[in-house]
Amino acid sequence: MEYLGEHLLPGKIGQFFAVVSFVASLVATIAFFVASKRQSITSEHKSWLQLARWAFFAETVSVFIIFGTLYYIISHHLFEYKYAWQHSDKSLQVEYLLSCFWEGQEGSFMLWSFWHCILGWMLIWKAKDWEAGTMTVVSFAQFCLASMLIGLYFFSAKLGSSPFSLLRNEGILDNAPIMQDTVTGGIRADYLTLMKDGRGLNTLLQNYWMVIHPPVLFLGFASTTIPFAFAFAGLLKKDHTWIKPALPWASFSAGILGLGIMMGAAWAYESLSFGGYWAWDPVENASLVPWLVMISGLHCNLIYKHTAYSLRSTYFFYISAFILILYSTFLTRSGILGDTSVHAFTDLGMNTQLLLFLLVFVIPAYTLYIVRYKSIPTIAKEESTYSREFWMFIGSLVFFLSGILIIAKTSVPVYNKLFNASIAPSEDPEFAYNRIQVFVAIVIGLLTAITQYLKYKDTPKGFFTKKILVPTALSLLISLAISCFGNINYDKHGIGFLGAVHVAIFSAVYSIVANFSYIIIGVKGKLKFAAASVAHVGFGLVLLGILISSSKKTVLSWNTTGVATFKKDKKEDPAENITLFKGIVTDMGKYHVTYVQDTFNTKERKRFFEVKFQSKSSNEQFALYPDLIKNNKDMEGFAANPASKHYWYKDIFVYISSFQENNKADTTTFQNKEIGLGDTTFYSNGFLVLHKVDKNPVELQNKYTSDEQAVFLDIEVFSKEGKRYKATPGFALKGTALRSITDTVISQSMVIALNRVPTDGKGKFEIGVKESAGITDLITLKVYEFPMINLLWIGVIITVLGFGMAVYQRVKAR
Repeated sequence: MEYLGEHLLPGKIGQFFAVVSFVASLVATIAFFVASKRQSITSEHKSWLQLARWAFFAETVSVFIIFGTLYYIISHHLFEYKYAWQHSDKSLQVEYLLSCFWEGQEGSFMLWSFWHCILGWMLIWKAKDWEAGTMTVVSFAQFCLASMLIGLYFFSAKLGSSPFSLLRNEGILDNAPIMQDTVTGGIRADYLTLMKDGRGLNTLLQNYWMVIHPPVLFLGFASTTIPFAFAFAGLLKKDHTWIKPALPWASFSAGILGLGIMMGAAWAYESLSFGGYWAWDPVENASLVPWLVMISGLHCNLIYKHTAYSLRSTYFFYISAFILILYSTFLTRSGILGDTSVHAFTDLGMNTQLLLFLLVFVIPAYTLYIVRYKSIPTIAKEESTYSREFWMFIGSLVFFLSGILIIAKTSVPVYNKLFNASIAPSEDPEFAYNRIQVFVAIVIGLLTAITQYLKYKDTPKGFFTKKILVPTALSLLISLAISCFGNINYDKHGIGFLGAVHVAIFSAVYSIVANFSYIIIGVKGKLKFAAASVAHVGFGLVLLGILISSSKKTVLSWNTTGVATFKKDKKEDPAENITLFKGIVTDMGKYHVTYVQDTFNTKERKRFFEVKFQSKSSNEQFALYPDLIKNNKDMEGFAANPASKHYWYKDIFVYISSFQENNKADTTTFQNKEIGLGDTTFYSNGFLVLHKVDKNPVELQNKYTSDEQAVFLDIEVFSKEGKRYKATPGFALKGTALRSITDTVISQSMVIALNRVPTDGKGKFEIGVKESAGITDLITLKVYEFPMINLLWIGVIITVLGFGMAVYQRVKAR
């Protein structure tokens, strides 16, 4: 059957090159492997190597064409393709079209494969004698990734999921009666004319961080393949000289993966409404743990380079870092974390293939490591406790054990699935991690401070004491000042945890001061020898920023209005969310805040709210513009995007937790009540008291004209929360024309009208009381203060700079 309006050529091109990529990567793997088994001086080695390079070239071209073809499909809104329909729509801004790639599993695998191609050519250019061995691993990893995108059936088993599959072939339209042809029973030939738009991109991904964060993160994922490839090739050849060429690759991997993780933290800070940059989400953890293990491998690599110790550990950590990347891929794409993570992928039915992807590397790598273990050179002599390598190894071990503890907690859903268990997550997941990791921070901070002052192999005690004394004393003074005058009173989890926080602050300060001193004194300001110290200064700043901003994180939005728009649950407490009525100045602790106005941006589908802050202690005032973005077609409502006011020493962080707008007809009716002077009458949230009656009051002249006779009631409203409000309903008479003048108590969502006055002047007045949620616009805000959070972001930049310096110097040295 011919379907009208379909553009089939792009899909055929994309699918063809997906198959070419699959075949070419397999050919490259075989050819590189055979070349690695031949002597490099033989013609046979050169011919196999030539074949392998051409196959990898075909693989690279195929990946680039696949990438370009899918972008064409998405950008031209070809909704006959499932991927375009599922992840985009016509209203999506151009800058977010790339984000459509990362939302789907197929696109993320494609991005990973793209970076493998780039890194592979760098290996071909630079690896020299290690080219064949390392490229065998890279090409095989490419083969596995290509299998995820091929989407072909082999007998009854489907291999991968193609991003070029047609929507009508995926069973999605079968459940839509409007798409059915009543004659044939199949899909209508003109079904595309009924498809006005796509389902749309997840609102959380419509942020500039999600255009740049995933490519950097996946470059980090792909880069862990290279140290693993060197280690695996070394085990195959029983040749351990790979250590030196692998070192700059490991530094690059650690730096870029760490940057990608923290860019994700920045995205969470700006886009997610859990109020922070890190929540120990399983997807966050799955990226962090490989980085911790890569850092362990990098330090063991340095130890071996300088002392010939820790070669076995270097092998183990490099292998494990890559394996943990594959494990995190399984965790985040199998759907197993769907109930515990806010941004895990959904299950595409490839769990068996994902598991095979993991096992096909796990089993050979660890088996070969165990078989070759005894042949890996080691030094029987114990390291001196006054040597740099001893404490570097201890630090590597602490990082590794920290990663194991994190991944064990993260893997609870896997354990429950495998063993049909029902281990419940902790009621306070953040503290469950923090109570352990705070001690990791203490140990690592101390080690990064003192290790630089130790020499390899052995250090004279007097020399070490003399060098470390001044940084230690200075660090103690600074940390004591922070602890004593910084108002760090985080007693939420008891005095013991608070004490650990203060010790960790000293440890972080010690890391900063000691390493900065080492740059000035130890290497006399020569930056080419200071890469490690620069990275350690940055890491110390990261620790200090985390400790201060987290322990001094303060809720500013305590509810002073007594109006709650939602019930308490695990995520939100109405007592920590202040309700603002449009145009009404509201007391919020340090500030007076006013909900000024809101506007809807049709292009971005965002509703922006202008919230004015006026400091009580100064003349400072500023406006913030948190927004709500309309969810995509499958979800109703809005998702919140925070806004922040940045100072050098703090951030004011605000997001909308709920909102109500007066955009519907008010169908609520007035309830008539009789009330006399001094009498009380009740409403749903309190009671009203009539104090007096005023005729033509001067203070209300703006409500009636000079030729009218006016009568107003002086009513006081008492809410259950103890708040008092004044209301002055009335009417104005001109001749025989009577005009009602109602009054609104906005914070109680109540309108009061004067219906009748007693004819003898002594009886009861009749008032009308209407309570309606539709009489005013209101929003509920959550506002935090994050002190010294810029230390964290500055620390990230300096840390990555340190890794970059290390890469440059090591490449230059080689």
